[in-house]
Amino acid sequence: MKRLSTLIALATMVLTLTGVAHGSAAKPPAKPDLAAGEAKATAVCAACHTADGSRGAATYPILQGQHPQYLAKQLNEFKSGQRKNAVMNGMAAPLTPEDIRNVSAFYATKKAKDGFAKNKDTVSLGEKIYRGGIAKKTVPACAACHGPAGSGIPAQYPRLGGQHADYVKAQLTAFRQGDRVNNASMAAIAANLSDKEIDALSDYIAGLR
Repeated sequence: MKRLSTLIALATMVLTLTGVAHGSAAKPPAKPDLAAGEAKATAVCAACHTADGSRGAATYPILQGQHPQYLAKQLNEFKSGQRKNAVMNGMAAPLTPEDIRNVSAFYATKKAKDGFAKNKDTVSLGEKIYRGGIAKKTVPACAACHGPAGSGIPAQYPRLGGQHADYVKAQLTAFRQGDRVNNASMAAIAANLSDKEIDALSDYIAGLR
């Protein structure tokens, strides 16, 4: 009798857990509200990133066409303080998870515009690093993660093609100096890049398409 009671109890537990699992699996993820994302972006982000995240001031990143998962990750890390930037930490602090999801999705729907490299004398060096890395300094090819055209990989690596050279340079320098610490792989890679290499790579990325 005791064994039967134990079996019934175990069967009940299995059925309960199965029901919970099925209930969780059946719940679809919340869909982003693009209209709400546009409204929030216009109110909070547009002053620096322009209304559609396009080619504003070179000190600020182009958000157009960026992967929504990457944007959401960065906003969450600004909000938590894992990524440091006095302006962005303050801007991200009041954002709700819904705000972050909606704003990220809004910018991701915009088509990124082509950019241009400005220094013809360093294009070949920038291309060499981007496509082949620097073996003797254990710097891998950027294209291995960010793609040959700089389109990135959703949820893993950001889109780089056409990004402002000044912004890319600032981020690589921040990784190298330890000022940006939210990506250990990039910090290790940037630590082996010289100023000349960062300049060449940043300018090449600006014209990548």
